[in-house]
Amino acid sequence: MSILPIIGIIVISYLIGSVPFGFIVVRIINGKDIRTIASGRTGGTNAMRAAGLGAGIATAILDGLKGAVVVWLARWYYPGLIWVQVAAPLMAMMGHNYSIYLLERRADDKRLRLGGGAGGAPCVGGAVGLWPPSLLIILPLAAGIWYGIGYASVTTMSIALIATILFAVRAYLGLSPWIYVLYGAIAELIVLWALRPNIKRLISGTERLHGWRARKKAGAVRINKNQAMQ
Repeated sequence: MSILPIIGIIVISYLIGSVPFGFIVVRIINGKDIRTIASGRTGGTNAMRAAGLGAGIATAILDGLKGAVVVWLARWYYPGLIWVQVAAPLMAMMGHNYSIYLLERRADDKRLRLGGGAGGAPCVGGAVGLWPPSLLIILPLAAGIWYGIGYASVTTMSIALIATILFAVRAYLGLSPWIYVLYGAIAELIVLWALRPNIKRLISGTERLHGWRARKKAGAVRINKNQAMQ
């Protein structure tokens, strides 16, 4: 078997993953450059900050499809090579996090950098491509974590961990290959590397909260200020 078509699948997966849907969606809605807003990432959470809930949902769905589509493509072309089907969504995650289409020169040190997201949505998409019912497990658990903890970064990190545990259980039961577990583990490493700044803020207690926990914290701050003024 020639290695060239396999390399082609890997490269195509990276290019598909590199499509910056968050950048495109926000630009269409309000003309803003998502890279200049909040975290500067192109994922669904920052798209929501930049252009509202609809933009965030649309971005998350489109980014998720990137991970699923490349699995389907690899499976269609190489139905017997499971490792290619696993490598494809990992490359889509790399493209999502380091998009060749968002190559820019940093103003501070003039170095070239590749913009992108953190990899959560394409990670879910890749898991769905490998085993479609995983969506019904990963999505509710991730939503519960987001609601309960309030940190988008922790939610993103939990997605690949949930996928790893899910595939490990299925592999132990003989329902899926063990290499799917490797997919989850490598995906987790990719996400953790992308979220290094967030992890530092989590440790220092300065990470941005969302949802009811953010409102609760803001309310506590106002109460403390009012008490201090009395």
